[in-house]
Amino acid sequence: MVKRPLQNAEDEQHELVIKAIASADRRLILDLLRDEPQTTGKICQELPWLNRCTVMQHLGVLEKARLVISKKQGRQRWNYLDVSPIQRFHERWIKAYSLPSASLLSKLQKDLEAC
Repeated sequence: MVKRPLQNAEDEQHELVIKAIASADRRLILDLLRDEPQTTGKICQELPWLNRCTVMQHLGVLEKARLVISKKQGRQRWNYLDVSPIQRFHERWIKAYSLPSASLLSKLQKDLEAC
């Protein structure tokens, strides 16, 4: 089977984001990082069903998708959330498809109020 080539770097980035957020555990890691940066050790404590190696693998996938930025400080590795890839994905895919629905709902509201 021949794999279809991606058209540009933006398509490749969107593909990485989709794959990264496909995992419930990775989405949970993103949720943990939403309010503040976390050390890898703290993330491991919050996900006791995963061993440290698995958490590191998940963080690697998130870093590859540019959703997480990690910085080493001494013996600790701090993980920071970067939501810009999700925002770009939203603007390209979700927003474009949700606008017609929003317009229909606005029209429906105006029609109902006119009755």
